[in-house]
This record gives sequence, C-alpha cells and structure tokens, in this order.
Amino acid sequence: MTIEWYPGHMAKAKRQIAEVMPKIDIVIEVLDARLPVSSANPMLEKLRGNKPCIKVLNKSDLADPDVTASWVEYFDQQKGVKAIPLDARDRSATGQIPKLCRRIVPHKGKPGKTLRAMVVGIPNVGKSTLINTLAGRKMARVGDKPAITTCPQQIDLRNGIHLADTPGLLWPDIRNQKSAYRLAASGAIGEGGMDYVSVALFAAEYLMDRYAEALASRYKLAEIPESASALVEQVGRKRGCLIAGGKVDLQRASELLLRELRAGLIGLVSLETPGEILEVEGGRDR
Repeated sequence: MTIEWYPGHMAKAKRQIAEVMPKIDIVIEVLDARLPVSSANPMLEKLRGNKPCIKVLNKSDLADPDVTASWVEYFDQQKGVKAIPLDARDRSATGQIPKLCRRIVPHKGKPGKTLRAMVVGIPNVGKSTLINTLAGRKMARVGDKPAITTCPQQIDLRNGIHLADTPGLLWPDIRNQKSAYRLAASGAIGEGGMDYVSVALFAAEYLMDRYAEALASRYKLAEIPESASALVEQVGRKRGCLIAGGKVDLQRASELLLRELRAGLIGLVSLETPGEILEVEGGRDR
C-alpha cells in the first residue's frame, strides 16, 4: 500500500508560515527523536531561509539514546542549527530552550526587544505539548491523533519571548515510502492514510534487524522468527489476538504491535540513524 496523507488545511499552514516568517528571529522545529529526518518537513528548510534553528528531538525518552546522540552530532554540524533531545512534558528539560534562544539571538529577549520564535513541526510530534510546557499553562490543544492544531496563535511566555504556534505541517508528497512507513509506525500518519498490517510488517522487519533482543524479551520469544509476518503472527498468538479456528487476527495483532512500539513498551527504539540517511541520495531518505 502506498502511504499518502495530506489534509487540506496543511496547504493553508504553509502560507501562514511563509507570511509570519519575516518577523521571526528563530525557528524551533519539533522533531520525533526516533525518526528526526523522516519527521522533518523539507519545505520548512526553504521557508526559514537563514533564520537560526533549534531542532528539538522530542520523545527522546522513547528513542535509542546512542542513536539520539548521533543525531545531535549530525544536526549540530549544520550551519545555524542546534539540536536538543528532550521529553516535551519535562519542564526542567524544556527550560533549556528559552536560554538557548537568548544565546543564539543575544540582542533580543530583553525589555523593549521581544524575541520572536516560531514553533513548527509535522503532526503528532509533540509541538503543542512543548508549547504548553514552555508556557506553564494550557495554550495549545494536545491529542494522540495527528492534525490537532489547525489555527495559528501567538503566545507570550512572559520572559521576553513570544511564540508563534502553527498548525502541523506535512509535505504533500511522501516520495520515499520508507520515510512514510516510519512516520506511520510512529503514529504521525492518520488512520485513513495507512494500512495497519503493512505498517506492522515494516516495523517488525526493522525491529528484527536492529532490536531483536528487545523483541524477544517483550514477547517472550525463544527465538526470533525468520519473517516479519511470522513475527506478527507469533505476537498475536501470544497476546490472544485470535479468531474462529484459532487463527491469528492479523489486524488486531498489527495494531497491538504498533501500539506497544509507539508507547515504548518494546524498549528504547529509533527507527532511523544518520548513517542510513547519509547512504541515500542527497542525504535525505525520501
């Protein structure tokens, strides 16, 4: 199945970002630490131009810490970019962001010189959670489904910094299906744009290759099956995802595997590495 998901309001979001960008001092791009390049929007790079950028690797509490460290090094080598891994729900961790904004834009964030930051990110990477934590109050809607934020808003952090919130923005054409399947596995793709069984098979194959021990431990497997389909079937059988005749309900088994992957129950898992991205044309696995 080809994954393609582009809600209509996102075209409007692109226009809104382009209109506000000239007034912005720094861009805060929220990424999923488990798949930082697949969860980045190539259009944002063009829209921000030479504006400095903080790349927030959110959900780092779910990601492989060694891989996350490699991603921080990868992004920090880019001009005007600083990467920070964190859990957007952690107030002490997010407290680094205003300090970093002032360090990168030292002439702003003072009385009479408001520092204007724009928070951007594709759906379901935790953008609204980050904003609420920074503000210390509920300013943006938060949900476990993508495309929750649909209208732009201005937020005064009351510390000399103003945030411009924007709707989640996803590119209109996911050209590389590996990136699309990573996004679907992470929960960034809406249910109507993906097939659970296909995505679970993709995730299972990756986990078997990179995190076999974690799989064996989570599902009490004596050995890892030879194929992704056999793994999903074993998981379903062990968890009682059965239908008439004792057959495994692959839909339920797939949903269970993806749900546990997204919740970090299989372990700390990253779905892409800098090495994998650099192997493909142009440094982007798309």
